[in-house]
Amino acid sequence: MSRPILLCTVGTSLIYPNLIGLRKSLADDANKPEEKRAFKPTILPAVQKLADAYDQKDWQAVGEALAEIPSSERLCGAEVNSIHSLIQHNYAPKDCGIYFLHSDTDDGRNIVQALTRLFTLKGHSPVRGLPVTDLQDQDPKRFRTKGLRNLAKVLCGKIREHSASACAINATGGYKAQIAVGVLLGQSLGVPVYYMHERFSEIIAFPPMPVALDFEFWMEHSGLLQQLDKDFVKKADFAENWSEKLETLVDQEVENGIEYICLSATGQIFHETFRERFRSQKDQVLPPPAQKKLEPVLHDHGVIKKLEAELLRYLNAVTQEVPCVTRCVTNYCNPDLPARNLFRRSADHIEGIYSDGSQTVKFRVETTAQTKGQQNAAIAALNEWLESR
Repeated sequence: MSRPILLCTVGTSLIYPNLIGLRKSLADDANKPEEKRAFKPTILPAVQKLADAYDQKDWQAVGEALAEIPSSERLCGAEVNSIHSLIQHNYAPKDCGIYFLHSDTDDGRNIVQALTRLFTLKGHSPVRGLPVTDLQDQDPKRFRTKGLRNLAKVLCGKIREHSASACAINATGGYKAQIAVGVLLGQSLGVPVYYMHERFSEIIAFPPMPVALDFEFWMEHSGLLQQLDKDFVKKADFAENWSEKLETLVDQEVENGIEYICLSATGQIFHETFRERFRSQKDQVLPPPAQKKLEPVLHDHGVIKKLEAELLRYLNAVTQEVPCVTRCVTNYCNPDLPARNLFRRSADHIEGIYSDGSQTVKFRVETTAQTKGQQNAAIAALNEWLESR
């Protein structure tokens, strides 16, 4: 089915080896019989113009020269060849919008300048480059822990903007790991993914398939996943309700003997996928709104007095602003323990954690939930509310 928005990963094949070796290829051709030359006479003027533009590092001119060369020519690079094949096979319309997701490098930025100029001249709209922070090949750790996650975030952001039904992912260009991220993300969100190997004569499709990802698990652990989405955190901070299932969703680093974790690229896709699913389906999974809202209860167990007014405002906001909440009741405090604000499961109830950065209060959140599934949905709604504050 034709999709009007293409999300294309970008590599460096246009430069390496195509443009960097172009001047030598032209010189070699001059000494060969016409039938053995790499470039046909019909495109030779455009190829020479392309070589001149590259020598001058004029990337707009590179795009203009590429517009005069058939898009099926290997010289044009993987991105141009694959988009041409996508359109030929009616996977995308001739004027489809294209977002080029490129590496955080000079080569990535330069190539996208040329590509945006080329496809604008061809009548596509919109045509934009989207830089992916930390997607580079100088620091493998940064590439793994941040670059691939940021790629998933940027892809999800554009899919959210245009809808899954309007988008297709062209994962031909770039690092091989980008293909894996594109395929998994596409399968999770129901977006078709396409790929064209340099030896293929046409593009191939990875159709969306069901994958074994656990929506209930995401809802229950949404607070932790939101924390891991931001940066590395101490694993010990979440020891109370850690699950072995989380091991497959995180990257771990040890620094000065302390274990830190953050989302892996797979974890980022898991989180983005179900965050979007929850936002679109929460009316179907949430417990009903509370008919009566009750005042928060601060039990006499040493609640920190100087935090009391601020805490009451917070608990009232939780109760009044999250429809399924009926009341919040404190059950723990520690004047010397900083913590991260979140909501989670604790035994058979929902627990909230509130901290001002130096002292912490825990509280039971009473809701209209009647089943564990509804409780998990309420946890996700509470964490979504917290994220929006």
